[in-house]
Amino acid sequence: MFLNYATRELNLKIVYYGPGLAGKTSNVKYIHRRLAKPTKLITLETESERTLFFDFLPVDAGTINGFSIRLRLYTVPGQIFYMSTRRLVMRAADGIVFVADSQEPAMDRNLESLENLEEDMESYGYDLETHPRVIQYNKRDAPTALGLTVMRDLLNKRGLPEHPAVALIGEGVFTTLKDITRIVLADVRRQMRAGSAPRPPARPRAS
Repeated sequence: MFLNYATRELNLKIVYYGPGLAGKTSNVKYIHRRLAKPTKLITLETESERTLFFDFLPVDAGTINGFSIRLRLYTVPGQIFYMSTRRLVMRAADGIVFVADSQEPAMDRNLESLENLEEDMESYGYDLETHPRVIQYNKRDAPTALGLTVMRDLLNKRGLPEHPAVALIGEGVFTTLKDITRIVLADVRRQMRAGSAPRPPARPRAS
């Protein structure tokens, strides 16, 4: 969370996290196409269309306490060998969307990515139980998609808010975004009521 008192703007960072090709970039691209006001989408991709660094998309989301809210949406690279880049993007994340691939052959990658996420969160001191986070089960239309009960049992042992999705056609995309935004804003309001100053961007703990 970053408060700009000069412009009366509250910047909130939401990070889409998950294994490679799970649909993180598809979520952000769909949101970009549906925005009422044109805005710049920065996308850096490899030849295989996997996001190499991040997608960055500013989204206006109303006001709070006289401050205009701007959501900044990022995605992280799903490939394990981009760990340093992934952790850099995770810095000062106000909310996290874990995008899982519902296809049965992808479950090992989902589990590995979820483990990586919790390690990255712990490296910044994020509370695994309370830091704003939701899960999206993407690619629900795939022939090999596992049942939601199975996905939940494997990936959502903490009972986080969850949403089925088919990001390529927009199904579940805005439902997921609205839910993580709601949770992040509730956290911001709680901090403001408590008189907390905006948290400075954390630095990862030495491993």
